[in-house]
Amino acid sequence: MSVLMVNEYADFKTLKELLGATDGNLASHTKALEKAEYISVEKQFIGRKPNTRYSASSLGKAEFKKHINALEKLINKQ
Repeated sequence: MSVLMVNEYADFKTLKELLGATDGNLASHTKALEKAEYISVEKQFIGRKPNTRYSASSLGKAEFKKHINALEKLINKQ
């Protein structure tokens, strides 16, 4: 199976809405993913508003693919 990333990046607001997460919960998870080098973080201003964008790193994409492959193996054993 080929893992396809739908978007190259997502901003904090989009992730929060998509996941139904609180600010604090999402912030702690993104910090952990950044520390593991699974995602990269880009902070910028759009007009006068701060904007934080997240994108999967090469390592993050590889680890995600391994995770999906492991799930498929579990499913196919049933």
